[in-house]
Amino acid sequence: MGYKKLQPVKVEAIKQLKGRFSEGKDLLFTNYRGLTVEQITSLRSKLRPLGADFKVVKNTFTRLVIADMNLPQMDSFLVGPTAVAICRNESGPVAKVLIEYSKEIPALEVKAGIIEGGVFDAKQIEAYSKLPSKMELLAMLMGTLKAPVQNLASGLNGIIAKLARTLQAVADKKAQG
Repeated sequence: MGYKKLQPVKVEAIKQLKGRFSEGKDLLFTNYRGLTVEQITSLRSKLRPLGADFKVVKNTFTRLVIADMNLPQMDSFLVGPTAVAICRNESGPVAKVLIEYSKEIPALEVKAGIIEGGVFDAKQIEAYSKLPSKMELLAMLMGTLKAPVQNLASGLNGIIAKLARTLQAVADKKAQG
């Protein structure tokens, strides 16, 4: 996209923002007005282990980057102070942290997000945050798959133990008789 009318410093800032956005697979936008530096730092430290960065962005630059990357338009949500959680990994746990943090500290307000190429509003992101993560789903699946095998093993162990007790009883009876 042509940024001919922009100052070189702004063009560079837009390129850096585009680079950051392209690192992530999902973007979650928030209003951060009223958060202290300590609160933002705390939030960043909670998001970092989840593979997400939390960055304050300029709405104008964000609109340009979104258009340049052919992402769904977010203009109606890019109003007022905006920060974005750039999710390199799964975005569900990141959404969960943002929603929980916004309940603790109402100054943080989840605006919207781009998840898997679709636009989610705040209510949809809250619902999304309640879904189990991929790892939780895999654990549930593995537990479900493991149960029949475990039951079979227990049953076989029971049969073998009963056979061993029966053989022992027969051997004891022959030894007496």
